[in-house]
Amino acid sequence: MSDERTAKFRRNELLENFLAELNSDLQPSEQALLKQQTSADADHPVIFVMGPLRSGTTLFMQWLANTGLVAYPTNLLSRFYQAPVLGAKIQLLLTDPRFDFRGELSEFAQQTQYRSENGKTEGALAPNEFWYFWRRFLAEPSRDVWSDAELAQSMDTQTMRSELKGIMDVFEKPFAAKGMLFNYNIPFLDSEFDKVLFVHIVRNEATNAESVLEARRRQLGAENSWYSFDIPEKELLMHLSPYEQALGQVRAINQAVRTGLEQVAESRKMVVPYEDFCASPEKYFAEISGKLGITNASYTGAAAFEVTRKR
Repeated sequence: MSDERTAKFRRNELLENFLAELNSDLQPSEQALLKQQTSADADHPVIFVMGPLRSGTTLFMQWLANTGLVAYPTNLLSRFYQAPVLGAKIQLLLTDPRFDFRGELSEFAQQTQYRSENGKTEGALAPNEFWYFWRRFLAEPSRDVWSDAELAQSMDTQTMRSELKGIMDVFEKPFAAKGMLFNYNIPFLDSEFDKVLFVHIVRNEATNAESVLEARRRQLGAENSWYSFDIPEKELLMHLSPYEQALGQVRAINQAVRTGLEQVAESRKMVVPYEDFCASPEKYFAEISGKLGITNASYTGAAAFEVTRKR
């Protein structure tokens, strides 16, 4: 997709090459670290934020990061996609006030801002989509569409779980991340984790589709170009008008998530309507705290958020 993006959104190839080299250097130490794990069972749940593109998942992740309830993939941590446990330790060293000496690294101690552009955030500690990490465990990382059976046969879930456990052990918190690459594979993920919580972000589908079109224009320069992950329905949708494509894309993903969640226990899932969340985020703080079994947390976040594209 890199060549199709407008100039502003193209990858920094110099950075990509340097990160590949750095992660290759660190990976042997990461593997040695994972071998030292005394238990395969994680003490904390993994939280997967699911749903369509442009549905409010980035806002939700920024808000969740600021609650302090969870650890999450930051822009800093994402650069260690092949050595995330080492990356978590480096992040802790650089950003945790307990390890700061007389303000040497005080510029890292900042709250996540509620700004993003097509899911891209600013700041070392702002949430990152973490796609490079998730794709590492796929047999064919360039593919977007998998059946549960294919993932069960080919995905390196053992290493994935070990690394997620290692991250949570470092931060001593649950780990929350966008999981939309696996919107169609929720039953598979549910079977792979002893402790998990799926959060389905749902937005008014008409305004969601309008937002998809805007993102297409901004990132790809044309609203008739496909944006985001491929889905099984893509080939049929591409014969429609751009708005019908976007609306069909949103509806198909929501239906896939709903269908997948039907097979998940109530204690391991929750639905967050974007508009309702914006009106009353504290209500969802209480719900997610309850799902995570956190009883001593108090809410100090925003009272409300502006709903964009009211319609």
